[in-house]
Amino acid sequence: MRKEYCGLIGIYGHPEAARMAYFGLYALQHRGQESAGIVTWDGEKLREQRGMGLVADVFSERHLGHELKGKTAMGHIRYSTTGASLLRNAQPFLVRFRDLHMAIAHNGNLVNTYQLRKELEDQGSLFQTSMDSEVLMHLVAKNLNGNSLEEAIACACRRVQGAYCLLIQANSKLIAVRDPWGFRPLVLGRAGGTTVLASETCALDLLEAEYLREVRPGEMVVIEDGRLTSMQAVESKQKNPCIFELIYFARPDSIVFGHTVYTCRKNMGRALAEEAPVEADFCMPFPDSGVYAAVGYAQASGLPFENAMIRNHYVGRTFIQPSQDMRDFGVRVKLNPVKEMIKGKRIVIIEDSIVRGTTIRTRIKKLREMGAKELHLRVSCPPICHPCYYGIDFSSKGELIAANHTVSDIAKYIGLDSLHFLTVDGLRRSVDAERNFCLACFQGEYPVLPGEHYGKARFD
Repeated sequence: MRKEYCGLIGIYGHPEAARMAYFGLYALQHRGQESAGIVTWDGEKLREQRGMGLVADVFSERHLGHELKGKTAMGHIRYSTTGASLLRNAQPFLVRFRDLHMAIAHNGNLVNTYQLRKELEDQGSLFQTSMDSEVLMHLVAKNLNGNSLEEAIACACRRVQGAYCLLIQANSKLIAVRDPWGFRPLVLGRAGGTTVLASETCALDLLEAEYLREVRPGEMVVIEDGRLTSMQAVESKQKNPCIFELIYFARPDSIVFGHTVYTCRKNMGRALAEEAPVEADFCMPFPDSGVYAAVGYAQASGLPFENAMIRNHYVGRTFIQPSQDMRDFGVRVKLNPVKEMIKGKRIVIIEDSIVRGTTIRTRIKKLREMGAKELHLRVSCPPICHPCYYGIDFSSKGELIAANHTVSDIAKYIGLDSLHFLTVDGLRRSVDAERNFCLACFQGEYPVLPGEHYGKARFD
């Protein structure tokens, strides 16, 4: 099963680079809660600290103040896109090749890993992990003969297919590459004389770094000796940024693909109010994912906005918990309704998506038990009917309730009086009608098709 992908941070030219990377990962914690790692270059060797769990659990003052020395650092937080939930699969992934000490961190999911790995193993390559990232590192090493490091990385990137943002630390160099389709976000910033690379601008904000620009699709950025150079590593014929970043994954205070996430989500709520108005006493979100669309719905509909469901902020996001048992536990403890607000009321609930339907069914059942008169659900994205091959937490049609049931059947299963999903046109207008976003999970049209053996033999 593929799950939510990862977060990256790169720091170049700061005396406390590890501490800067730590806080950058802290800002990106929503992108992965399974493992975290930081690697620094001290002038002679790479130093590393990796562990399972949240950023605050993996790193201590001993690591940040003493062990992770150097002015260059890169960090990674992970939820497994490929590979088992094991420490050996935590990133960054380190190797040594001749005189190069290298580390790689990868955000995304490749779709031709099986073929590439089989090819490499047939040629004698040995693998320590089950990650896409190790395949990339083997490809880089194979292309180093007669090529510069940058050329070897570019050759490797031309072989792989799918979604990837890469950070590579090779001795004193810090290198970033983004896939030619631009599926995943990667941004460039500066804080004084320090260069910062991050998955989202919210990390730049915490580090008080100025947002300069996105790393362009297919671009390679190289930072060495305080200089930044750029080259087009892979030709970018079409750009298909993942719209789910704007619907769900990215933090609302980030700028992603040139758009403020908060504004996009409010616009989705406004579009919902236009497409599916309903007479009700108030509208409410299921926090935190539906909050910003609910603000837009309330403003457009004129209904009062109420926070009638209170979140326990010490429970992680249920969508990216590593097992179904834990996901169900999260449903029970994460949210609690305000009883006085529910009884006898007609309520419009705003949610950002429905994947399997199990979580929201439990929540609706609770509201019914508390005496809600009517429950109308408005979802700020279209029905998810197709699997995602690029790293999102729905990899087969069998998992997707909308792929196998009509809207009326889903409403009945969940226990609703009415249900409406935002249309594709409404979604596009809410974000950028002219931008060619990846909408494969809604429409089944894939920018990059998976390899013949995709999903088989994951080498776990």
